[in-house]
Amino acid sequence: MNGFKEFTGGALDTNCYLFATPGGNVLFDAPQGADAAFANESIDLLVLTHGHFDHVADAAAIKQRHGCPVAMHPLTEPMVADPDFFRRWGFSLEIAPVTADELLLEGKRDLLGEPCEIHHVPGHCPGSLCVLFSGPGVLVGGDVLFAGGVGRWDLPGGDYDTLISGIREKLLPMDDAVKVLPGHGPETTIGEERRSNPFLA
Repeated sequence: MNGFKEFTGGALDTNCYLFATPGGNVLFDAPQGADAAFANESIDLLVLTHGHFDHVADAAAIKQRHGCPVAMHPLTEPMVADPDFFRRWGFSLEIAPVTADELLLEGKRDLLGEPCEIHHVPGHCPGSLCVLFSGPGVLVGGDVLFAGGVGRWDLPGGDYDTLISGIREKLLPMDDAVKVLPGHGPETTIGEERRSNPFLA
């Protein structure tokens, strides 16, 4: 859709998206299996929408295979650069660490020549980012907003009120037709979620 290729992988059926831009391909998130799924594609930039393990499992492998820079919010780097981070949460996980080559802050910018708006929307995870591409009318939403739902807020660093207020203030003002590509489940639109999402009633 609009230059995006989707892959869903890992135990939690985590979505990631490869987007063709004027300057190359951007991959958003790296669930388990993404490295193999996109092995024959060119990946020129990996963007991590947040630091939860199901979104970063293959990040180090993708960086090694493609030699691509990795971009993330500053609050995400401590989660993904420390190999013991998830074990301290009580998860018996072996996630290869990866460091940030570029830190993404809120505001207008471009990713490999494609104009976009970076929105920092914490509450699910401290460094959660949503990326709006106005040209194709697509929001890469991570685990912030789902079809009929929102990201969970009961993990360390999560907060319900912060999440809901961020969605209301930063995402719902977008055009109804903007397609939301979420970290889990099917795509939706801003208009559909404004009208029918029970968490935003």
